[in-house]
Formats: sequence, C-alpha cells, structure tokens
Amino acid sequence: MWIILTYDINEKRVDKIRKISLQYLIRIQNSVFIGDIGWASLRILKERLKKEIVESEDSIQFFILRDEKLVKRIKLGVSYEFSNII
Repeated sequence: MWIILTYDINEKRVDKIRKISLQYLIRIQNSVFIGDIGWASLRILKERLKKEIVESEDSIQFFILRDEKLVKRIKLGVSYEFSNII
C-alpha cells in the first residue's frame, strides 16, 4: 500500500522524526514523505515515531492509499522517483 506521511513537529524533535521516516519512505517535501510500505513496516514506523513525539505538541498524519494507481499526482518543479526502501 502507498503511504503519505506528513508531520508538524517541534524543532527539537524534527531531525529524529525525519531520520526515522527516511528509513521507510521517500521525502518529497520538508515534512512530507511517500512510499510503498507493508502493514508490518507501517506498524513499526508508527511505534518508532510515537516514542519520539510529545502528543500535546506534535502532529503526524498518515494517509493510506491502497494502490498508487488510484492516485493522480501532478508535479511541478523537481520530481522524485519512488522505490522500496526497506
């Protein structure tokens, strides 16, 4: 399944969140990641991120897309190619 992850994280924790997210997904904007990931990897990613955030200050959103073909992506400017990371 395809995942879009977005976050709004306190500056103190943003580097750690970015590094964890990069292990599973491709960064397409400063706080936006996308990629093909399985349920087990998504569960692990969510657990790892949850340990790093302060729930009263930080926000992480996951958008689950069952298939990349169901999404129309319009790109302007630099384009990033996708590949499985894990």
